[in-house]
Amino acid sequence: MTGLRASTCNNLNSASGQPSQAHHFFSKIFIVILVGLLAACSPLSVLNALTPNGSSEVMHDVAYGSLARQKLDIYMPEVSIRPAPVVVFFYGGNWNSGNRADYAFVGHALASRGMTAVVADYRLYPEVRYPRFLEDAALAVAWTARNIYDFGGDPGRLFIMGHSAGAYNAAMVALDGRWLAAQDASPDIVKGWIGLAGPYDFLPIENPAVKPVFFYPDTPQDSQPIHHVRPGGPPALLIAAKSDSVVNPKRNTGRLAQRLRQNHVPVIEAYYDHVNHAMLVASLSQSLRHLAPTLEAVERFVNANGKIADHALPSP
Repeated sequence: MTGLRASTCNNLNSASGQPSQAHHFFSKIFIVILVGLLAACSPLSVLNALTPNGSSEVMHDVAYGSLARQKLDIYMPEVSIRPAPVVVFFYGGNWNSGNRADYAFVGHALASRGMTAVVADYRLYPEVRYPRFLEDAALAVAWTARNIYDFGGDPGRLFIMGHSAGAYNAAMVALDGRWLAAQDASPDIVKGWIGLAGPYDFLPIENPAVKPVFFYPDTPQDSQPIHHVRPGGPPALLIAAKSDSVVNPKRNTGRLAQRLRQNHVPVIEAYYDHVNHAMLVASLSQSLRHLAPTLEAVERFVNANGKIADHALPSP
């Protein structure tokens, strides 16, 4: 459920297929260099520095609510491909840490593949506990649906994505319609959702940092995304690292994928070698894409499920 932090040594890159021995050799050299950089500064700062902006345009500090942490950044692809499908991204961090600026590499990565990316902050513990951060997540998604036309996005092709604790937020907003309904938005605005190493079935809670967030041991059963799967729900792309020691991939990704199939909800399930819990989201960075085809999988999923809406307008 953790995100990438300044004390967390990040890692590697992505590509499909079997890398050659030479490829592995140079990858190891790159990792040695990268580890040296990570020792000197924040891993997320390194990832952002190594991710070129390309032709994406960024709008910073856009308020989606009235509170201090209810802000988001919007990463827009080049004008020629607008209106573009929209992906709202939530980062991880045990619901007690994280900042949208640290995940600029995610926004630029998605924009480089023709998606309008919205990277949103949300309130954290100890300021709030469950379910207040879900209210923020739903508010950010509802705001995006109502306003993203003005930034070259197509609200008729809106997706939610998250990593770790952020994947939990994405899952709950996508699967449990009460959160969007509370924002006067229909759950049908979500055309699909993407979870990276998400905790979807994590009771009893073992992580000491998470226990107070969910009032453990009095955690409500309906706080678990797996209990909100329903027929007719939005398609899902669930990706996890095989070697994830933070969020058990079989229990969380595997069980949720099985429950979705039992309810006839389309789901793509993928497990990657060569990455761990934190490295999975890091593989979206351009310099770290050769170890897991995470960005390619997201792009394929969005393109497959994002049919152009009849009401799509030209870019402003």
